Amino acid sequence: MIDRYTLPRMGAVWTQTRKYELWLQVELAVCEAMEHMGQVPRGVAARIHKKVTINPSRIAAIEQVTKHDVIAFLESVAEQAGKDGRFLHAGLTSSDIVDTSLALQMVEAAELILEDVRGLLGSLRELAFTHRDTLMVGRSHGIHGEPISFGWKVAIWYQEFQRQQHRLEAAIVDIAVGKLSGAMGTFAHLSPSIEKAVCQRLGLKPAPISNQVIQRDRHAAFLSALALMAASIEKVATEIRHLQRTEVLEAEEFFEPGQKGSSAMPHKRNPIGSENLCGLARVVRSNSLAALENVALWHERDISHSSAERIILPDSTILIDYMLVRLTKMLSILVVYPQRMLTTLNQTGGLIYSQRLLLALIDKGAIRKEAYEHVQQHAMAAWKGEGTFQTLIELDPFIAKHLTAKEIATCFDPKAYLRHQQQIFTRVFGRQAWRNSQTKSRSTISRKPLNKRNK
Repeated sequence: MIDRYTLPRMGAVWTQTRKYELWLQVELAVCEAMEHMGQVPRGVAARIHKKVTINPSRIAAIEQVTKHDVIAFLESVAEQAGKDGRFLHAGLTSSDIVDTSLALQMVEAAELILEDVRGLLGSLRELAFTHRDTLMVGRSHGIHGEPISFGWKVAIWYQEFQRQQHRLEAAIVDIAVGKLSGAMGTFAHLSPSIEKAVCQRLGLKPAPISNQVIQRDRHAAFLSALALMAASIEKVATEIRHLQRTEVLEAEEFFEPGQKGSSAMPHKRNPIGSENLCGLARVVRSNSLAALENVALWHERDISHSSAERIILPDSTILIDYMLVRLTKMLSILVVYPQRMLTTLNQTGGLIYSQRLLLALIDKGAIRKEAYEHVQQHAMAAWKGEGTFQTLIELDPFIAKHLTAKEIATCFDPKAYLRHQQQIFTRVFGRQAWRNSQTKSRSTISRKPLNKRNK
């Protein structure tokens, strides 16, 4: 698998050069629309496009004097465009160009993130089906509850990331909006028809109404979607960290040949990838708070949002891109220990079957309160080491009056907890995915573990 986060695609979305390219694209789209409406001579946009080269160094030099980035950009373009340059930015304000091009950047970044999510969903699906019948103990409050399967746990992650995918798709609809309505947003110097034509050309929708800026609740929704994505990443990473603890060790991150865990203790194998993801999730969530605070601006606009967005938008999208790809790779080579999971499942000597036993007694006519008290009495004794839970249960006359030895033994069968696995997996992955997995499980190739490192 290629380490996508080592490639510059996401970083390239947020370079100064890319920003200026989009500014020019928006300006030329406006110019072309005005040409079609007879407000600008034909061929102006094409000639400017042919003559102008983005020069970030020159723009930066001009900005040192003007202290205004859009004016510096326009002066740089005008130097190269000659007389045709006078037709640019007619009836526009800086935010028309900045906000419309920013929408293009956010959509471009979001599409890359969606690609990452699809890759992660593929890894989660494979891991879930590989371990759909791998028994382990479920925990509530960190205490053993009842049997589950590791694949079932992963299926929950899969479904959660599907929801995150849908939230991000909805956020894209929110942010794919352009604005070319002038200084206060009233179209005093440029008609709405120009805005409509330009947005259509750029693949955006016109904002139905705006003041001098596109309203920042849209951007906050986008950053909130990324924050939720980060929270789910942290959820999975936190679980891996817990499962890798020495006293648990039911799964762990793959330890590469030559990798070192500690400068002082040679034996260490640490969940550094998961810890890294947990730390980065805090940054993405913090950035979403700044986006929420950007919603309230003075009157028709101020620029208090601008400085924050120059940090939080590139940082959050780049971080989420990195986090998703890293998590996908981590899960694709995750080391899972089914035998250790089974050992842990049996660690309490059958205590985890207490509810199944309780329900069996009630089903046989026992009063719930009495049944609960008898089961709990033996459970507490087992906790204290006074015998195994099943043995204590079998010696209880009250329980023996209601259940045969065979019926008691049936209550201690962990596979009973997986009897609805097909229905659950079909809900999550679809009927065809389950059928495909059944076919695959019968093949020789599919009997191999997910990777050679699984035990």
